Amino acid sequence: MVAALIPEEVLARLRAAERVLVLTGAGISAESGVPTFRDAQTGLWAKYRAEELATPEAFAANPRLVWDWYAWRRELVAQAEPNAGHRALVALEERYADFQLVTQNVDGLHARAGSSDVVELHGNITQNLCFAEGTPVDAHAHGSSVPPRCPRCGAYLRPGVVWFGEALPREALARAEQAARRSEVVLSIGTSGLVHPAAGLPLTARAHGAFVIEVNPTATPLTPHADQVLSGPAGQILPELAALL
Repeated sequence: MVAALIPEEVLARLRAAERVLVLTGAGISAESGVPTFRDAQTGLWAKYRAEELATPEAFAANPRLVWDWYAWRRELVAQAEPNAGHRALVALEERYADFQLVTQNVDGLHARAGSSDVVELHGNITQNLCFAEGTPVDAHAHGSSVPPRCPRCGAYLRPGVVWFGEALPREALARAEQAARRSEVVLSIGTSGLVHPAAGLPLTARAHGAFVIEVNPTATPLTPHADQVLSGPAGQILPELAALL
């Protein structure tokens, strides 16, 4: 059963590789019970459009609404635990001298699982930024207002995530693109392949000679371009992959 699930070519490529890039998306976090952005728009939040909850304009217009939406999502993230897929990636990291984990997720589960070097392309929901200056602010260094205020300039604090219409953090994107260009094997895990520029990283790697492996229960725009597709949940496939290596 395991031999059929993990093709020998996948194992051979990973055993021979020295430089590995992993890209993860919402699918791996969903297995820990973290709803995707769209799935979280339920109950009280179902009546709002994304533009009313996750843009700079929305925050400027109604900071309390946006802050409360993210406070609720933060509670969901706090209740979640890393799953077997997250833990398997920690084991894989230990195998390679050059291993870069890039994630589109904002929940911090990779770091909580033990991954030591995570590029968070879309930020981290547990962190806060000054809305005026964009600088990180300690979560406890603010008063009791909602949203809290920046202790330095008095502006509202905002969640440390990338909103619709915002550019990705320059340094994070540069590190991800550099890893894509130098990688020998890419694992694209639980990502829809629809959100750019992250979706282009496996294709960039492939253009530079990398072997691309997709791990996903369903087909994505990347599927026709992947060298191997492992169809199934990350929490099942990644532990088997790590064990066989």
